[in-house]
Amino acid sequence: MRQGFGWLMAGVMVAGMLAGCKPNPPKEQATESARPAAARSSVPLDPATLGAVSGTVSFIGKAPKRLRIDMSQDPVCSMLGGDNFAEQYVVDDGRLANVFIYVKSGPAAAMSAPAATTAPVVLDQVGCRYVPHVVGVMQGGAVEFRNSDGTMHNIHTLPTAGGNKEIDVSEAPRSAPQVRTFDAPELMMPVRCNNHPWMNAFINVSATPFFAVTDAKGHFEIKGLPAGTYTLGAVHEKMGEQTLTVTVKPHVTDTVDFSYSLKK
Repeated sequence: MRQGFGWLMAGVMVAGMLAGCKPNPPKEQATESARPAAARSSVPLDPATLGAVSGTVSFIGKAPKRLRIDMSQDPVCSMLGGDNFAEQYVVDDGRLANVFIYVKSGPAAAMSAPAATTAPVVLDQVGCRYVPHVVGVMQGGAVEFRNSDGTMHNIHTLPTAGGNKEIDVSEAPRSAPQVRTFDAPELMMPVRCNNHPWMNAFINVSATPFFAVTDAKGHFEIKGLPAGTYTLGAVHEKMGEQTLTVTVKPHVTDTVDFSYSLKK
């Protein structure tokens, strides 16, 4: 069906490029210092010393109703089919999705650990929304921005931490991906689409390779942690950051649960 709207593309692309957005101010940014990625030791961690943490992030009380997004501004978006809902509060049976969990402080072996992979993290544009809504990447790592839609999109990041450059680039329909690196730790960096003001996502840049994002059931797991005592941070785009302390033991998965609620 999308191919049948080729005659609309030129008008949509021009209209979309003229449509601006008023991005929300960025939330919190990381305050911990970290060694530059290039200076990190390449010595692998000893598996005999490694443990893990897992847990669930709960939402206490009645969650705000997710609002349906009107995409009629762009005929291509409105004809894609399916509903598009706001993702600020995604709660399923009292479990909260899209919470970024990361190591705020911990043993030296963890804070200086090299990246587990050099593959870019993928942030796609599908159905005129960013997928996934929240991503994490290690300091010095890259994000691959894709456009899988049949309409023009835009990637506009709004960093607040020194060292991360603002990105403001357009991506034609189903064009080649664009890859950008992020050099400074930062939490909940907003990503907006200047063409479609309802589109938003968040990039988190971690000082270590130890982080996760809660899934649709509010679950997360961080593996391969050197034994020791950690402060873990949990960050939500609207409800801010919480911290908990946990002691990781070799070959043991410790449970760490967070909970959020709306302040009255």
